[in-house]
Amino acid sequence: MRKDINFHTAEKVQVVAIREWDKDFLAQHWNIYVVNNSDVLLETVLVMSRGISEDKKTTTLRRNLGNLSPESSIKIEFITDTVLGFTNEYLVTYFSEDKLYEKVFTFLPHSISEKNTTEIPVIHSEGIIAS
Repeated sequence: MRKDINFHTAEKVQVVAIREWDKDFLAQHWNIYVVNNSDVLLETVLVMSRGISEDKKTTTLRRNLGNLSPESSIKIEFITDTVLGFTNEYLVTYFSEDKLYEKVFTFLPHSISEKNTTEIPVIHSEGIIAS
């Protein structure tokens, strides 16, 4: 059972939002990424995402992103402007060096905004880092 599993807190891993040009839709969109800032491989990266507001919630999505190399990133999803006012949570779980790691990353309502951008390591682009 879950209580019998020894989870370690994920470190040197981030979930970030980056505003990027979408050539298919000819518009700017926010994309969510997992960033591995460490020098070790992350194995079997699993992400669960959901959005919650006072009166609504999104579908819970689960993804297996595979392995994530050191000092690299992988796109989780595109996030629509309609849910930027929600609390958006990303539960990231992975194996590294024979240990299981987990952490919940949260974007607070309206925190994904151009005015809140900062330099994102590894990706070398402006974006928002989830807390």
